[in-house]
Amino acid sequence: MNFDKAKTNAEWRAELTPEQYRILREHGTEQAFTGQYWNHHEHGDYRCAACGEPLFSSETKFDSGTGWPSFYQALNAEAVTEKTDNSHGMLRIEALCHHCGSHLGHVFPDGPSPTGLRYCINSASLIFRKKD
Repeated sequence: MNFDKAKTNAEWRAELTPEQYRILREHGTEQAFTGQYWNHHEHGDYRCAACGEPLFSSETKFDSGTGWPSFYQALNAEAVTEKTDNSHGMLRIEALCHHCGSHLGHVFPDGPSPTGLRYCINSASLIFRKKD
């Protein structure tokens, strides 16, 4: 994968909080029901916390009951890159920001119509821009 904004680990550490760095750059996760956006209902766009790239719309957000922000589709086909993740003894699909390569969360095939997908995303991977 060739991402547009290649930065050193030191540059990422200087720009992100320790929690954001752990999740976005080290492929971590936050505990369920603890992130600021899991129960967030304002209208607007969710963007990558690392680079600001638009990723998801509040119009595709739904309550999955998992404790993480969940969306049934990305803002557009280029917003999120999917990659096979075999970590922790599981086969999952990792969701990455297409622009900077930061870890967002995972994609599961148990979401609602029309896509049947559930993008299960860490709040720490996101920033929210309210719609005017």
